[in-house]
Amino acid sequence: MDVTPPVARFDQAYRDGDPPWVIGGPQPAVVALARDGAFRGTVLDLGCGTGEHTIHLARLGYDVLGADGSGAAVERARERAAAAGVAARFTVADALDPAGLDPVDTVLDSALFHVFDAADQARYARALAGIVRPGGAVHVLALARTGAAAEFGPVIDAAAIEAAFAGPGWTVEEITAASYRGVVTTELADAYGEPAGTRVEVPAHLARIRRS
Repeated sequence: MDVTPPVARFDQAYRDGDPPWVIGGPQPAVVALARDGAFRGTVLDLGCGTGEHTIHLARLGYDVLGADGSGAAVERARERAAAAGVAARFTVADALDPAGLDPVDTVLDSALFHVFDAADQARYARALAGIVRPGGAVHVLALARTGAAAEFGPVIDAAAIEAAFAGPGWTVEEITAASYRGVVTTELADAYGEPAGTRVEVPAHLARIRRS
């Protein structure tokens, strides 16, 4: 991103309905992480949106907190959890200044990192260093740059993750190719050759970063 979008833009997107990243359930890549035991100890779902991942992890018995800078998103997440009968916890928090949150062992970042500009990506990594316990991990699922004329959303190169977490206290252990499921918007229908509302899989990066 050239400039990090304001929280108000996300608030409006959630008030207007379901943004294209809301698919009614968790991302398959996150389901796979949970299946493979990637989440340990206390978990923070940062940028939780409408709460699909927090709800999924809570159902599995994880001690998880969903946090988002958008109050509208958190309100919808709480409603969704209540409707699902899941006792999931949510709070409004600034991902760039999460000092008020308790320390955690694992952070899930699904489609948050890529909305920040380069300066805020580095600031985000520094902020996480203050709440992730030594030995803990951050899992980042972010849209990958493809060079297509129309991208699904904010996109990054893998190098952006490496650069942001290059500071002391972090080790980027792995960045692999993954996919991200989203909903085609009216604006992207022609580019994808699919009608608006169609679910598609788009290229993504899946990173595991370790706190030392």
